[in-house]
Amino acid sequence: METAAPVPPGPAACPFPPLFPPGLHGIYGECRRLYPEQPNPLQVTAIIKYWLGGPDPLDYVSMYRNVGSPTQNVPEHWHYISFGLSDLYGDNRVHEFTGPGGPSGFGFELTFRLKRETGESAPPTWPAELMQGLARYVFQSENTFCSGDHVSWHSPLDNSESRIQHMLLTEDPQMQPVQTPFGVVSFLQIVGVCTEELHAAQQWNGQGILELLRTVPVAGGPWLITDMRRGETIFEIDPHLQQDRVDKGIETDGSNLSGVSAKCAWDDLSRPPEDDEDSRSICIGTHPRRLSGKDTEQIRETLRRGLEINSKAVLPPINAQRQNGLNNDRAPSRKDSLESESSATIIPHELIRTRQLESVHLKFNQESGALIPLCLRGRLLHGRHFTYKSITGDTAITFVSTGVEGAFATEEHPYAAHGPWLQILLTEEFVERMLEDLEDLNSPEEFKLPKEYSWPEKKLKVSILPDSVFDNPLH
Repeated sequence: METAAPVPPGPAACPFPPLFPPGLHGIYGECRRLYPEQPNPLQVTAIIKYWLGGPDPLDYVSMYRNVGSPTQNVPEHWHYISFGLSDLYGDNRVHEFTGPGGPSGFGFELTFRLKRETGESAPPTWPAELMQGLARYVFQSENTFCSGDHVSWHSPLDNSESRIQHMLLTEDPQMQPVQTPFGVVSFLQIVGVCTEELHAAQQWNGQGILELLRTVPVAGGPWLITDMRRGETIFEIDPHLQQDRVDKGIETDGSNLSGVSAKCAWDDLSRPPEDDEDSRSICIGTHPRRLSGKDTEQIRETLRRGLEINSKAVLPPINAQRQNGLNNDRAPSRKDSLESESSATIIPHELIRTRQLESVHLKFNQESGALIPLCLRGRLLHGRHFTYKSITGDTAITFVSTGVEGAFATEEHPYAAHGPWLQILLTEEFVERMLEDLEDLNSPEEFKLPKEYSWPEKKLKVSILPDSVFDNPLH
């Protein structure tokens, strides 16, 4: 449970400044710089703090009234700022104290800008719960957010009938990074978007869509303010944006999306299911094998590097370096963690051999299958890779092009597995053919499930299956 209350006095007004946590001091200082006339804003507070066993990782969410900027066509809005993803206290109660040289806690706090409705005298509190939900994901998965990331939410952000059902993240246009005694804190702003805008961000890249949103005042404007009453996408407001900017961007740049968490599975069709040595990634009705810790490290690093613009795509070498059970490099956020805390003890990495497979069957739910054309056109045709990581187990499927270095799938053996991690190498010629055969995936509402695609000469089969197959594997 949370409650809205005025923020406690800042350190300047506090009669006992030494007792004021230095991490809070730093963030409050940036808030006071931006809002000197609002020293005591309304604040949503976790009644039972996370470090006392409460469910909400954010200690506070402050809510400020921002007058906007008439000269820049920025409307008046509510500005929400979180406290808790960074290290507020420096005493290891939430975050490990690492000193001032690196990031404080997760290195960032969340912000959100919501358009103020006419006659609205107090800020709505639902954005605070939205921010708590994102914070819970970060704490539970150890995945951090980066500017340009997208979050598939699949529900109106305010639980209304709004078309704003997903999120992009970007740097807050007014909040500046803060140096605290516990490290640096930056501010990432949540931007509400429609489903069509999310799909465009997936197919191209988040930063490109954010730039388009900045050019359309009613869709965000220069400060990217979310209007939950917006009824049109940027592509309905300006139909030329899809063809002139997004489609050309995909053709020129490809997609920056290197992987997703998904409902997926794969079967090795080249050996009978009853073979005890079978290392298929998922065995419906049995317990799937787990990814080794080093495999998990490589997939996380693969996704992280995939977001970077490199001249040559590389699958990074397996890195065993760990720190307190967590990866030194936290991967950008997705809807599920790639971390497998106990996997390293289940299958020792050195005991797993890479197997070349003759024939494979890939299985995806409808949402994941709809991303296959993106994987092929936006990633592989640009010499890159794309990974599906199962949200229901340790299954992983990585598609690689012939230009990717470090893959264990090769042109001679295009299907290869390392435990439950499958790699599939596809030539440019085969990718073009698959795109033609999978064209109806661009209009998934027009076909019925299950749907199967097969390339017998390549010994490859792809099935699009109902969610129930993945949600209830025993049935």
